[in-house]
Amino acid sequence: MADTQPAAATGFRRSIGLFSGTAINMTQMCGIGPFITIPIMVATMGGPQAVIGWIAGAILAMADGLVWAELGAAMPGSGGTYVYLREAFQYRTGKLMPFLFIWTVLLTIPLLMSTGIIGMVEYLGFFFPHLGWWQVHLVSLAATALVTWMLYRRIESIRAITIALWVIMLVSVIGVTAAGFADFNPAYAFDYPPGAFGSQFFVGLGAGLIIGIYDYLGYFTTAYMGDELRNPGRTMPGSIIISVIAMMVVYLALNVSVLGVAPWQEIAQSKSVASLVVEHSWGHLAAAGMTVLIIVTAFASVFAGLLGGSRVPYQAAHEKVFLSVFGKLHARHGFPHVALLTMGVVTAIGTFFDLAEVINMLLAATILVQSLAQIAALVVLRKRQPGLKRPYRQWLYPLPCVVALAGWVYVYASASRLSLILSGTWIVAGLVVFALWARHNRSWPFAPVEIREAYLQKE
Repeated sequence: MADTQPAAATGFRRSIGLFSGTAINMTQMCGIGPFITIPIMVATMGGPQAVIGWIAGAILAMADGLVWAELGAAMPGSGGTYVYLREAFQYRTGKLMPFLFIWTVLLTIPLLMSTGIIGMVEYLGFFFPHLGWWQVHLVSLAATALVTWMLYRRIESIRAITIALWVIMLVSVIGVTAAGFADFNPAYAFDYPPGAFGSQFFVGLGAGLIIGIYDYLGYFTTAYMGDELRNPGRTMPGSIIISVIAMMVVYLALNVSVLGVAPWQEIAQSKSVASLVVEHSWGHLAAAGMTVLIIVTAFASVFAGLLGGSRVPYQAAHEKVFLSVFGKLHARHGFPHVALLTMGVVTAIGTFFDLAEVINMLLAATILVQSLAQIAALVVLRKRQPGLKRPYRQWLYPLPCVVALAGWVYVYASASRLSLILSGTWIVAGLVVFALWARHNRSWPFAPVEIREAYLQKE
């Protein structure tokens, strides 16, 4: 069949089904995110109305997820966005867009993993409140090295580990939620300050949406692993849609329960809000146990993210759009080890930076080269390749595209000035590198574009 041919060409084995694919997405989506961002969200939006930030994040994630679902089901190759941009924009700009995406993803995916490591080490502060600067970063480096070592094996063994970590993630989230509702006080949860929904609400919502969508990132992880999915036309959209809906329910329950335990001002100032909630309801020993689970959850999110993300540079190198060294598979276990090691190193470097700036930076760069470009790619491909086999077609097209476009523009406009400058500088640098690469390889704009419609069925 046409949708299984790429896997045969690359040597990957199709071993991930709907259940394990959804587990990979959900593990990456949750991770440490809500446990470190609830206080930031409450402080940013100034009260319990912060819950709206997660609702807005779910709407944007679902709209954007439907973009991923159609593209991923139609073109289930390792690399996700790389494949979609390569197919859509090859007609006018050659290999520019997929090259820029790989250039950016070498920064953004590891930065996303860095936030998981940073959050994990913050929760270690529950047990070791007096860790010094060098101790914190030594632990961060050790955790990154351990994740990389665990991923240094064949996909079949990784699948079992991922499902186990997914179960632990669910237990930790459900445990904190149960602790919150065990001592729930509606007066705290719905204590909206004066002017909570006034003129400043939408200013705070923009900053809150940055945090909200960050917590949902990961719903597309299986799209990076298209060559390793069983029945990708069903598994790809199913894993994305189910994971977004499931995590929306989980996040809303978690946040309402947390807000009902203590005044929102106390929640906003907490450094380990999950430990605070459990200790408030069930005591210090229970809080210690839950903190351990949260640390494991953070570890799981980094594990799942590097698992999917390491496949992206491999696909680009395989198609001769990136450095050839990234196209090598491990001789024994058959996984892209060079990309994995490279992203592990960048993840380790990212742990030395401030959490808020890391989030802003990775989102600003991602929006320009991935989110907005991917929406355009879906529209272009519907016109350029109408005969493309689409096992899933976006519901209510083009409405989800419009909603996603508006949401991403709003998030980008709300990002910090520093992150906009840094992300813009990185992309400009990528353009320069591309020009040098294109001249050396005699590619567009120094040669005519090369059209290769890889996923169109040939008669």
